[in-house]
Parts: sequence; C-alpha cells; structure tokens
Amino acid sequence: QVELVQSGGGLVQAGGSLRLSCATSGTGFSCSTMSWYQQSPGQQRELVASITSARFTNYADSVKGRFTISRDNAANTLYLQMDSLKPEDTAVYYCKFTCRRTYAVRFTDYWGQGTQVTVSS
Repeated sequence: QVELVQSGGGLVQAGGSLRLSCATSGTGFSCSTMSWYQQSPGQQRELVASITSARFTNYADSVKGRFTISRDNAANTLYLQMDSLKPEDTAVYYCKFTCRRTYAVRFTDYWGQGTQVTVSS
C-alpha cells in the first residue's frame, strides 16, 4: 500500500506564497505521474498541475505562471510552490500518485488526505 502524507497549506493573504508537500515512504514501487488537485465546497475535484517521471509538467490555465510543480524521485516526494496567490485559489488541495508495485503491470491511483489553503483578500 502506498500511503501519501501531505504537509503545508494554511492561511495567507492575497499575493502571498505557500508550499505544499506530499510524501510517501516504503519501497517496492515506482510512480509515474504525480498530480495536485483542488476542490472547493460544492465543486468537483479539479486538476491543478501534474508532472511525469520524466518531469514533463502540465498546468491548469488558472495557475500558469504562478504555481510550480516539482518532484524528488529519490525521495518519492511531490511539491507545489504557489506564488501570487488569489482568493479564488482557496480550496482543499489533494496530491495523487499513480504507482505500481515492482513487477506489476497495473498502475493504481493513490490520494493524499487533503490540506486546506485559504487566501484572504
């Protein structure tokens, strides 16, 4: 089982910065794409950014130029640097790793517990 533990988040004023982290421990698996999602009350969970094992990145239009996704493959850790934050960025943020056990064929999605980000105006 791949367990993800998120850290970071909190309350910040508009224009400020926050950094989210998502880490997993253990051995015997490899992860391909790692992603961050956001979910506002009453809304569906939406993709914010993703990064492949080769470090190709993809961003939602709403965060391009403000957020940066990165990963440390050796430490199986994912990061999201959020700069120039806006009140509309307020949401619960979730990380997702797509991983498979060594010698396994099928990949499985694993989710973090979520962390609240609140941006005040």
